[in-house]
Amino acid sequence: MNKIILKVTLIALFILTGCASVEPYNYSALKQEAPRSILVLPPMNSSVEVNAPYSYLSTISQPLAEKGYYVFPVSVVDTFLKENGLPTPAEMNGIALDKIDEVIGADAVLYVDIQDWGQKFQVLSSVTVVQGHIKLVSVKTGALLWDSVISAQYNPNNNSGGGLVGALVGAVVSQIAGEISDNSPQVARLANAAALNSPKRGLLTGPYKVEKKQK
Repeated sequence: MNKIILKVTLIALFILTGCASVEPYNYSALKQEAPRSILVLPPMNSSVEVNAPYSYLSTISQPLAEKGYYVFPVSVVDTFLKENGLPTPAEMNGIALDKIDEVIGADAVLYVDIQDWGQKFQVLSSVTVVQGHIKLVSVKTGALLWDSVISAQYNPNNNSGGGLVGALVGAVVSQIAGEISDNSPQVARLANAAALNSPKRGLLTGPYKVEKKQK
């Protein structure tokens, strides 16, 4: 497990450092609205993995809270919406913003579209992929406050020798191990970290950000 975390962390650091050449994000709308609370709706799912939306949903609240925002409990919101006649993420994502303002009172909504998720068996490797898009929208005005691509992957690189046969065996073993222990949520956490903390395009800190005291 430590090797998995290390390798995926290295990928995330590569993504973060690779953002140095991109244009800075335009934060004017986010600064003007200055949201304090965020409602995260269950993601839309464009991938073939049926469990992707709720697997991803379990990874996003903590990093948003660590950025300094109040995040409405995702499981409570999901249950509440289902009990009120919205059983699917597609229906939940279609809720009018004025209704969210009236009933829930959030300042902003985070919409998520998952485009690719899970383990991909390739000829010589087995790769865990998370790709998608997130956008933060003002409940009051409907303005786009911030958005980002979420993208990360984990390749165990089991081919330590043995040529073509060794590579094929390593890929199959990796796929079997991945089915037993799904790495996708861990990869999603690193994708979130890369998006939220990008030096020029990350989400600005919210009002409840607590700086860690140096020892």
